[in-house]
Amino acid sequence: MQAAGSMSSMDHFWLIIFCACVAFIPRFFPLLFFTKRKIPDWFNEWMRFVPVALFTALVVKSVFIDSKYQVITTGNLGMIISAILVGFVAYRTRSMTLSVLIGLGSVMLFVLLFHI
Repeated sequence: MQAAGSMSSMDHFWLIIFCACVAFIPRFFPLLFFTKRKIPDWFNEWMRFVPVALFTALVVKSVFIDSKYQVITTGNLGMIISAILVGFVAYRTRSMTLSVLIGLGSVMLFVLLFHI
């Protein structure tokens, strides 16, 4: 008899199959729908902003909201400086790799040197 909360190998198998279906369906149906139709220019123009909007939402949450979902008002100066630095580097170089490396390096530097 299994303990409450434990899963068998077959439970894991079905969980993986279900997760694969859930991940596949939202990708497959738009592909199926748009392969035989011309995508309108306004839609392509609008979709150009989606990665920027998602990235901004992730950064703003990381910089200005703590783990208890409260707005950080003080004590997060290192993250704010790192975000400004990354924004500047990204704007000047247009390099995602360099931006990520600068961001990771600056956050690591603030944490190690200043314990922010």
